[in-house]
Amino acid sequence: MVSDAIRLAAPIPVLRIFDVRKAYEFYCVYLGFTVDWEHRFEPALPLYAQVSRSEAAVHLSEHHGDGTPGTVVWIAVGDIHALHTELAAKDYGYARPGPPEDGPGGPGFEVVDPFGNTLRFAQSD
Repeated sequence: MVSDAIRLAAPIPVLRIFDVRKAYEFYCVYLGFTVDWEHRFEPALPLYAQVSRSEAAVHLSEHHGDGTPGTVVWIAVGDIHALHTELAAKDYGYARPGPPEDGPGGPGFEVVDPFGNTLRFAQSD
C-alpha cells in the first residue's frame, strides 16, 4: 500500500553544460525559459542553475560528473504546433526544428542543445 503522505514531485533533469553564455542563449533566448536561480560555491567555481518555462524545469550544471552529454529529455507541450511556429520564427542559427511528426508520445519535434542534449517536445492527447 502506498501512503498518501509520501508524494513524489515531477523529476527535474540535470543537464551538463560547458559554456554558460551558450546555455543561456539556447535555453532562455531561443527556447524562452527563464533563469529561476543560480548557485556557485565561490565566484570562480562551476555554475548550477535552474531554468524553467511554464511547468517545465531543467537544471543546468557545469559540475564534472553532473549529467551526461547526450541525455534525452521528453517535455509535454499543450500546443506543439504553436511552439514549433514560435521557435521556427526565431533567428537562431544552431537549431531549426523540423515540423511536428507523429510519435509514441503524440505529435512532436526535437532540438539539440549546444552540449549534445536532446529536448523532445510532444503533445500528448
